[in-house]
Amino acid sequence: MNLSIIIVNYNNLEKLANCLDSFSKTNLPDLNYELIVVDNNSKDDLRLLSRVVDFKLINSEKNLGMGGGNNLGIKEAQADTILVLNPDTIVNGPAIRVLYNYLNEHEDIGLVGPKLLYPDGSLQYSCARFPSFFIPVLRRTFLGNKFKKKRDHFMMMDFDHKSIKEVDWLMGSCLMFKKSWKFKDEKGEEKEFNPMFDERYFMYFEDIDICREVKKHGKKVIYNPSATIIHDHARDSARHPWYIAVFKDKITWIHISSWMKYFLKWGFKNNQKIYEKN
Repeated sequence: MNLSIIIVNYNNLEKLANCLDSFSKTNLPDLNYELIVVDNNSKDDLRLLSRVVDFKLINSEKNLGMGGGNNLGIKEAQADTILVLNPDTIVNGPAIRVLYNYLNEHEDIGLVGPKLLYPDGSLQYSCARFPSFFIPVLRRTFLGNKFKKKRDHFMMMDFDHKSIKEVDWLMGSCLMFKKSWKFKDEKGEEKEFNPMFDERYFMYFEDIDICREVKKHGKKVIYNPSATIIHDHARDSARHPWYIAVFKDKITWIHISSWMKYFLKWGFKNNQKIYEKN
């Protein structure tokens, strides 16, 4: 088995069906892969989707969130290379093969992701710099327009997104990484690292966190636009104006909770300065 592809579903039946259908139309010659679908205790009946493409279904007894759901799939994966994919994605042509070849041809790379496009073909900003504490505020409120340069710097809008580049982190909609690798700790002792999502984040910031873990354990995070994936992305945490969302939107409070957990874990210093070369 070369590759294990993990898709976590929660009440997203129609988009998941489209995602799986794209695999039935994608040519992956000489790549032995498995599809693992983790259903996060949703109301969807996924059994009929097996008519579209073969996959292994894991039913979680509770909604574990994005990180926890993906971890269930990772634990069941048979391959040494993992692809985490959102159900609202559509696989294009050779994208998976491009990512697989690139990751396995470069020993210094721990995680790689593609260029993401909206369904209309426009660019989705899917790579970014590590955030400073107030970046979520700038992205969700009118203050973003007041500090546009800082917000745009975080989103790497100074980068044309047309070339392969080492970045701080990638949106978790499509991430490929090795299931384990050896690294040397601060004492110079060789140990094994197994990338997993931190389940303290129910949703949001789990992708930033795992990219930081990859870098902490000696590997690079790479944006590779030679591979493109369609991502029908809806920012649920931004569906209401901020001054309404903080009072009535559960998703917004999940986002705020993950924001605080991230900075409590990694510190409140300006994270954008950690990897200045990016």
